This record gives sequence, structure tokens and C-alpha cells, in this order.
Amino acid sequence: MTSAWTGRVDGTTPEHLRWHQAVAPYESGNDAGACVFVGFACEEGVRRNKGRLGAAQGPDALRRALSPMALATPLRAFDAGTIAVTDDRLEDGQRRLGETVSELLDDGAFPVVLGGGHEIAYGTYLGLAGSHRTKGRTLGILNLDAHFDLRPDPIPSSGTPFRQILESVDNVRYAVIGISQPSNTKILFDTADRFGVRYLLDDECEPARVTDFVDDFLAGIDLLYLTIDLDVLPASVAPGVSAPAAYGVPLSTIQTVCDRVTSSGKLAIVDVAELNPSLDIDNRTARTAARLIHRIVTRHVPIG
Repeated sequence: MTSAWTGRVDGTTPEHLRWHQAVAPYESGNDAGACVFVGFACEEGVRRNKGRLGAAQGPDALRRALSPMALATPLRAFDAGTIAVTDDRLEDGQRRLGETVSELLDDGAFPVVLGGGHEIAYGTYLGLAGSHRTKGRTLGILNLDAHFDLRPDPIPSSGTPFRQILESVDNVRYAVIGISQPSNTKILFDTADRFGVRYLLDDECEPARVTDFVDDFLAGIDLLYLTIDLDVLPASVAPGVSAPAAYGVPLSTIQTVCDRVTSSGKLAIVDVAELNPSLDIDNRTARTAARLIHRIVTRHVPIG
């Protein structure tokens, strides 16, 4: 298991526990329903999308930020290691991530995938689609993101994963909260309309409207895949991303979305993308992401 799980020890009894004391190496057959972390150390998709590099360092930065956080109640979690993508072998890395995710889901786990660029999404989806637990169920993808990531580019990148998914199947529903109009060309809005994508612009994200949007989306699906691109947050909150947001969606609103989906009993998997530690300020972005992960996992209602 990665050495990123370290931190202060105040004691070993339940009232003293922190994340680094609760996480153990993953072995098949661990507690059903337990959280299992998987790293995806990859920035090849960001490079292809002409973004700023550094996201490959994201998984361990997220582990380090989560490690010292205190647990209100005892919790068992596991770490299945990190899938590292070297050179230009993005597609192979996505395939390996998919295989790992499928195995975890079939083992009854709740996978939390730590990125990495948003090319992580295609690998996460491959794992979800390949699991026995998803057969015959309507799948929904809820993306918290300033971008659609529906680019028509022929070469897969961090800007193409959801177009790749929607072109390959017709039984997946896709929704996005936080779209920045100035950051998405008209062809991307046209593509979203062509695929029936539901979305809210960043300046439309009043709390009540967001809650209604999430509830309506959840009502039409059986299982949810939540993907959090940290550039959905304002640059003041999340400076450590490839494309910082000039406006963004408030952290309190993003937290409300996370609360809504994790308590629904439909959340099968979550991933966090686009943390770039080399661009972060005082670990601000990593700490924010870790807080969201902490809240999702500790409040998660297992799927039926």
C-alpha cells in the first residue's frame, strides 16, 4: 500500500481514529460495501487536450490530504494501489482501470477512484459497464464540471470521455452541473443537445434548482456514477487544476450535490479528477477534494 497514508496518531481506540489508521491494503473478499481507493496516475489525456501537466501526481496528493482527517465513527477502508500510465499508453491504462473497477464492484466494494486527468472517466465507465452488478440496470453519469468533455477529436483525451461513452451505448444517461458557457464552444452545446445531455450552467446553480435537478436525474436511473472534476469549483477554492474557473460553483453547492447522491442508495462509484498538485496553493485544492471524499464515503448508503 502506498506510503501516502501517514499522519498524526493520538491513540488507537475509535475516538482517536484518522483516515490513515483506518485504511488497509485491499485483498479480494474484504468487507462487502467497504470503500476501496484506486489511484489513476495519468495525465496523457491532459497532454493530448493541450492542458497543463501535473495531474499524474494527483492520487497520492489526495491520499495525503485525506490521511489526517478525523473519523467521527469507526470505518474500514482499503487501498487497491495505483494504476500508472506511462508514455502514451492511455488506452491501455483505461482498460486496466476498467478491469480493476469491475473486479471491485463484483466483490461488493464501493470504489473511489483518485485521478489523474479527466480521461479517468472512460476507464471508470468501462469498469462500471463491465460489472455483473450493473447488468440490466439503467446507468446515470453525473459530472460536476465546467466542461462537457464531449470534444469531437478523433484521438481520445481528457476532453473526449463522455462522447466516447455516449457514442458506444444508448442506455446511459449523462448530466452535468457547472458548465461554463465561455469555456465550451457552440459545437459542444450542439453535441450535448444531440445526445440529450441535461446540464446546468455555473451561473444557474442556485441551491434549490440544483437539488431539483439532481433529484429528477436520480429518479430516472438505477445506478449512479459520480465524477468530480475539480475545475467546477471557483479558482479561489481550487487553484490547483489545469483550467481554473473564473466563476465556478460554490463549494457549499457541490457539497449539497454530494450529500444528495451519496444518501440515495444509488451511488455505485465516484472518481475525482484534474487535481494538479504542482499548481496548487497551500494544498488548498487537495484539501477541498479530500473533504468532499470524506463526506461522500462516511455518509454513503450502499446500493441494493
